[in-house]
Amino acid sequence: MVRAWRQGDAVAVASPDVSKHDRLAVVGQVEDAAPLVRDVLREVGPSYRPFGDEALVRDLAERVPGLTFSASFGWMDASEIPDLTTTAAWLDGDAGVEELLTEASPKSYAWPGRSGVRRWAALTGDRGELLSIAADAWSAPGVGFLAGVATHPVARGKGLSRQVCGFVTAELVKRHGRVALMVDGDNAAAIAVYRRLGYTYRRVAAAGMR
Repeated sequence: MVRAWRQGDAVAVASPDVSKHDRLAVVGQVEDAAPLVRDVLREVGPSYRPFGDEALVRDLAERVPGLTFSASFGWMDASEIPDLTTTAAWLDGDAGVEELLTEASPKSYAWPGRSGVRRWAALTGDRGELLSIAADAWSAPGVGFLAGVATHPVARGKGLSRQVCGFVTAELVKRHGRVALMVDGDNAAAIAVYRRLGYTYRRVAAAGMR
């Protein structure tokens, strides 16, 4: 169950089991956010990881007892349907997805059967084999979420990930009005693909209790 708290201009939203972790999204000025996060973590427990703009999370790690900075990465979002042609489509199930992820993206957060992972889109080869995939995972009413992007090694360098991500982006924008994803800050190739699809980038970070 998603829960929210407010103190001053700070807001914290606790969402269980989102992208492999219990997340505590935080916005606002640190003067209000620090006591709010402290109190919320006492209520929801230490499994929740504060998440937000990098500067805020670093400040929280200095002010909230027991909280340590974990990692920074990129948050990208878009609200326009990309202008591209693609033959990508939603799969009827998830046959072959786990095998492709195991080979091409074993560190993916989205996997078939994992909580919040709703459906998979793909580009397929002449024999129906999966070449490139992406998932609709952990989407909420006001924002869709793209995850689980993977392309078979033999099919890389052909723009397939841009096509399948463009399809999922368009579908999620039509359904939710906005779409977002998380990406490693040093993954320049992926960031470039998402920028060409209309996404904008900002630095975010997560922290955790010791």
